[in-house]
Amino acid sequence: MDKNWRIKMKDFVITADSNSDLLVDYIKEKQIGIIPHYYDLEGITYGDEINLTPKEFYDKMREGLMPTTMASNPEVIRETFQNYVDQGLDILHISFSSALSGGCSNVMAGARDICEENPGAKIIVIDTLNASMGEGMFVIKAVQMKEEGKSIDDIASWLEENKQKFAVRFTVDDLFHLQRGGRISKTTAIIGSLMSVKPILYINEEGQLVSLATARGRKKSLATICKDMIDSMGKYKDDNDVICIAHGDALDDANYLAKLVKEALPHKEIVINTISPSIGSHSGPGAIGLCFMSEKR
Repeated sequence: MDKNWRIKMKDFVITADSNSDLLVDYIKEKQIGIIPHYYDLEGITYGDEINLTPKEFYDKMREGLMPTTMASNPEVIRETFQNYVDQGLDILHISFSSALSGGCSNVMAGARDICEENPGAKIIVIDTLNASMGEGMFVIKAVQMKEEGKSIDDIASWLEENKQKFAVRFTVDDLFHLQRGGRISKTTAIIGSLMSVKPILYINEEGQLVSLATARGRKKSLATICKDMIDSMGKYKDDNDVICIAHGDALDDANYLAKLVKEALPHKEIVINTISPSIGSHSGPGAIGLCFMSEKR
């Protein structure tokens, strides 16, 4: 056999959904396929061809408008996957938590149908059990591994094995939005607001957003999630993985948190982006998420 003969791996594309909160420039540069999640405001459905800027969206929420959200569209999922399959590409799809949306089950169903209709097609769906830039960090890691020459199967296996190492800490500025979503009671929201209590939440092993602690005041809540991150990172404290900060139109607070992180971990790259409307509809203006690699969620 010719020693120069090699089996050529089939090329593949990495896709995700809009709830991954990745920077637009990064999506374009790395050619990430994005499947939108949707939200409805004043009778208009946004998320695909029609979109509000983050500032417009969060200002409408500040005015008292309450958006409703919808998962990814099964037809859009099919069209997206079929387009890549027609190009001869396999697909690694990185999905928003199945515990927080029906989008993951929609994607899995669409992937199954496309593979049944197209013998030889391969679509692997990773349920991140995560949200926002916590999900986005799966994409960043997958892109890094692909650029290192790893196969789609190697990347999928690594992500599944290390799924619980992607951690998120969240705090919100207005307890009303958590109360509206059923996360806390109305009484707790009223008392907490009067006392300026800010909840600290995290995404647990099942992919659900749950309470971790509370802090008095905004600056204290940001310092608390930074300290909790550092305390839980373990061996990941010294690695070169990025730390991501997502915010609900609260750039000054995001920058303040980034300053705290940089003081503690000066070697880390920090990526800051806004929280997408389909998540922001539930977390509200002023929400801040800190996403990082950790020995425990």
